[in-house]
Amino acid sequence: MPDIDDLERRLRAGDRAALARAITLVESRRSDHQGVARALLERVMPYTGQAQRLGITGVPGAGKSTTIEALGVNLTTAGHRVAVLAVDPSSSRTGGSILGDKTRMERLATDPNAYIRPSPSGGTLGGVARKTREAMLLCEAAGFDVIIVETVGVGQSETVVADMVDLFLALLIPGGGDELQGIKKGLIEIADMIVINKADSDPPRAERSAREYRAALHILTPASPDWTPPVLTASGLNNEGLDRLWAQIERHREIMTANGDRAARRAAQNARWMWAMVRDRLDEAFREAPDVAAISAEMERQVRAGRVPASTAADRLLKAFGL
Repeated sequence: MPDIDDLERRLRAGDRAALARAITLVESRRSDHQGVARALLERVMPYTGQAQRLGITGVPGAGKSTTIEALGVNLTTAGHRVAVLAVDPSSSRTGGSILGDKTRMERLATDPNAYIRPSPSGGTLGGVARKTREAMLLCEAAGFDVIIVETVGVGQSETVVADMVDLFLALLIPGGGDELQGIKKGLIEIADMIVINKADSDPPRAERSAREYRAALHILTPASPDWTPPVLTASGLNNEGLDRLWAQIERHREIMTANGDRAARRAAQNARWMWAMVRDRLDEAFREAPDVAAISAEMERQVRAGRVPASTAADRLLKAFGL
């Protein structure tokens, strides 16, 4: 087991190997590792919370990796330290991660002021999200002041990521008049900013798409009366428009800090995170209880076969657990 005093000291000094080791402890399923990880997190909590937390999602082919790399290099050049984390619940099926093997972000992967961490493969969305949240805190304790959380953009991962960041950005591509029909309304509702990427390929089409999204946003009630999600056009490939994108992110931070929404959003996120972890731990304890494990497979078979109502099976399982 690592020396927690030494690990904390090295982590706070920005030692990348210590950061990698700490995140590995967070991701581990071993109870002794989890105990050390929790102790370490408690120690470094006073040194977290100062970073800009940015979530980015996008439709397939939207150019997330290219845009994140260009933005990340811009930020490190300007003196920031950037960490890129991933939430990819699909990795348990595909065997890979959203960030692949980092080869799609070659410049950022070798930048001494950047850190890229793919999501752990396997596990439920809740489990991957928990590990990403804790990795985010460790990165902040290590001195990274911009945390970018990337999501694959399918299923419920967008909502999960939006609930752990200060600003959630949807990266889209230019499309025709019916493009809005192909984008989930829920994604637009939770986005704090929309960026039409690959605008260099067809600028008039990109501007047309931007106008359509601005019109769509006008009929939605914004999350804050002080912030209407802007719709920008950009080209991650050519590094065009990313300065305006970052300027809007900083503007959002200033406005939300001044009106108290930033602090309130983080406080609400922390509370929801706590209860989500309680549910995860209870679910784990329930499934691993010997008396429950002894009958759970048979109960599920009977429910699947239609021989026992789900409510009856649930009662039996809960009774086996002692409730």
